[in-house]
Formats: sequence, C-alpha cells, structure tokens
Amino acid sequence: MQIETPPRIEAPVQDGTRAGDGPAQPRSFKLRRGRGTAGQRAALQTLRPRYGIDPGEGPLDPERLFGRRAPLVLEIGFGMGEATLALATAEPDRDVIAVDVHTPGVGALLRDAAARDLRNVRVLEGDALALLRDRLAPGTLDELRLFFPDPWPKTRHHKRRLFSPAFARLAATRLRPGGRLHCATDWTPYAEQMLAVVAGEPLLVNAHDGWAPRPAWRPETRYERQGLALGRTIHDLLAHRVTDVTVDHP
Repeated sequence: MQIETPPRIEAPVQDGTRAGDGPAQPRSFKLRRGRGTAGQRAALQTLRPRYGIDPGEGPLDPERLFGRRAPLVLEIGFGMGEATLALATAEPDRDVIAVDVHTPGVGALLRDAAARDLRNVRVLEGDALALLRDRLAPGTLDELRLFFPDPWPKTRHHKRRLFSPAFARLAATRLRPGGRLHCATDWTPYAEQMLAVVAGEPLLVNAHDGWAPRPAWRPETRYERQGLALGRTIHDLLAHRVTDVTVDHP
C-alpha cells in the first residue's frame, strides 16, 4: 500500500509569515527567554558543549552525537526537565534528545543532567518542528514524547496547537516501524483533538481503545500537578507507527 507524501510543515518565523515556500504556519509556542537562576545561567554558559545540540540546520547523526548506537527518544517541551531526567536515569540504554524554547528550563536540564553525570541526554533550545522536518531522518526515533504541550485554550488560538494532522504525519514518518508516540495533557478538548488526529492518521495505530491508563512509569510533571490541583483529568495517549505500509518520506 502506498501512502502519499506527508504535507510539509514549515518552521514558523513570525506570526502570519512564511518560512521557505510552504504555507503560513502559526507559531505553536511562546518564546520565554527569562534570566533564570544564577545556576541555570552558569549551566547555559559552561555545559552546552557537553550536552547541547548545535541549533544549526544540518542533519543530526545520533550515533555521533551520543557516541553509540541506541534507541532514540525525542521529547518535545520538557519544561524544567523533571520527566526527562527521571526517564533518562531509569533507561540508561536509551538516548534522549530533549527540545524546548524555555531558556531557564534548558539551563536547569543542563545543570541537572551534569549533576547526575547522565551520558544519554542531549538538549536543544529551539523549534522542534524544524528538528523533526530537517534534521532527523525518517525512521530515526524509537519514541516521541509530548507531555503537557500548550493547549492554546481560546478558540481563535486552536490553530497554534502543535498536535495537528500534519504534525502527526511528520512525527509518524520519523518513528521507526513499531515506534511509539506518547502524549499527555490535562486539557480535555485538546486530548479529544489528539485522539481524533491519531484515529485519522494511517501511519499510527492507537495502542488502546481511546485514552491509555496512566503509565506508572511516566513521572509526574509540574504541569501535571498544576492540572490536578485545578481538578482537571489527565489524559495519556499511546500510539504506534504501523509496520505494514510503505511511505514516501518528505
């Protein structure tokens, strides 16, 4: 079975602008360049050579980046890095690329990864869409994690939500056959959108009949605690890249 080439997602430059020759793509994140703590600022200065990923445009070679060949995980939007650190510590045989645009959070993850002497974490401050589209080869990822992304709750902002049909197709092409997509959100309308998008993507199959039971191994994040304190329901969605189709990669 031949699946058509995924629609191109262009990296957003500014709201309502175009990047390259593709359609306008609203930015799915808010730039947050706060100063952070002294320790976070020091980590940004001293630890990027060890743990940071060059924000350039060339393709990434994970084997060269980590110095070994291992299953590769991409985590988009890691906040202050609690889940990243916990899972990387628990899974030393898997390598993790963590991406966020929150400068203090990047500094915190660099600092804490060094404190634990983790060898399997690399950090990119920048646009995850550009990384997926331009720098990761098809079939590279063992898992893609999207924990508590910005829900953009106002109706006029729904177009800014990261999890869209185009994103799901791009993410699926970067997963290996059988690779896992794991999303979590405390915003029920966004969870329903995610569920519908996965159901409509031929390259993905939901691992459950609807939302997944909360995995005991997924660490609780700060955003999750905030959602629970507000009485919200946490939704996990686990899907896998199908293994029995052929796809033309972008």
